[in-house]
Amino acid sequence: MIEITNFRQGAILNHHHGVESENALRITVEGLSDHGCPVVVNGVAARMDGRRFFADIDLTEKINVITASTITPFGNYSQEVTLVWDKKSFKRYNCYIDDHIFLFTDLAKQRPKSAFDHFYLKGLKNIHDKYGFKVTLNCFYHNAHEEFLLKDMPDIWKSEFIDNSDWLKFSFHSYSEFPDRPYAEASAEEFGRDWDLVQNEICRFAGEQSYIAPCVIHWANIHPAVAQEFIRRGGKCYCAGGMRLRVMGGPSLADRQKGGNMAKVQAASLAGTDCTPETLGLELHYGFGEEKSYVANHRVYYDPLLGIFISGGSGCCCNLVPLEEIPKRMEKIWESCEKNHCETFGGGSHEQYTFPYYPNYLPDHMERIETLARFYYEHDCKPVFYSEGLLGNKAWDEK
Repeated sequence: MIEITNFRQGAILNHHHGVESENALRITVEGLSDHGCPVVVNGVAARMDGRRFFADIDLTEKINVITASTITPFGNYSQEVTLVWDKKSFKRYNCYIDDHIFLFTDLAKQRPKSAFDHFYLKGLKNIHDKYGFKVTLNCFYHNAHEEFLLKDMPDIWKSEFIDNSDWLKFSFHSYSEFPDRPYAEASAEEFGRDWDLVQNEICRFAGEQSYIAPCVIHWANIHPAVAQEFIRRGGKCYCAGGMRLRVMGGPSLADRQKGGNMAKVQAASLAGTDCTPETLGLELHYGFGEEKSYVANHRVYYDPLLGIFISGGSGCCCNLVPLEEIPKRMEKIWESCEKNHCETFGGGSHEQYTFPYYPNYLPDHMERIETLARFYYEHDCKPVFYSEGLLGNKAWDEK
């Protein structure tokens, strides 16, 4: 048997993992050959050290197939892995805010001269002006708290949204906030219908320049048929650690509808007790240990069978992390990524916590988002949109 040990299937590699030139990233592939028989990696004879092998290989494409093979008295063995070259990589982060419908309901009622006179957009633009912040607002079609549909959003600020589309994007999230996990049992047709409803309205009132493909769906729990439709429609990255149905934490349905103890919710989120099983048996039953630990340390990988990138998510969901805890959370993530040579980061939250009339209103919610943006700014981490280029890196698109 033979096994490549230093790179996982779908690993995303950058200049920290080898020697980068204009045309290639030279890396060392390491592994084990059970019987110590000679190994060849992509045609290169590996250096042998007992059962261990080492081969210097050039990655020359965005997506590279690496094959290690050996001939033994017991038969011929090989392993094939796909590795991604993140060419001219740089530290970058993608930020999204879910559940947008209150903003559009307010704008339709208030009709301010400028959309950015509304406190919410004014707050986001202030963060952008200070720190270069970029954000995707994931949108609902229906307001579950009062009767309003996205089709009733005026298009009188369309030119403003287009002018700000370099940093402010809109995307599909779900038809409505409720029911929870709306696409866990949905068909591809139902999902596609809702996607089209939202996308068409975004393009109508904000211009095609302001629309971007989503990188997460409401509650991040989707049926395989929905996942397939997500990919077919151009989804390039999914920011939830995986596309399968999963165990989650966060406020309960009752807490979100009527208002709950947000301090208690946040404490459970910080401790992980809202979604982490108490026993090893349950952890092994519900979890995917290798994938979970890899994403925790490396943040993202490429799935060659699905043809998309899988990210560990926002890393910091601002409505679940108290203001004073955000820098601490981010420092831990930053240190882990530095150690593992990862250069992709994230951030996220939910719109409604910014609005005073929401039962679980957080008065410092906009300040939490600003704290996240400031952390990345101070660490020279650039804002990007994961749905553009290779996780926001457009080097492969350059001629």
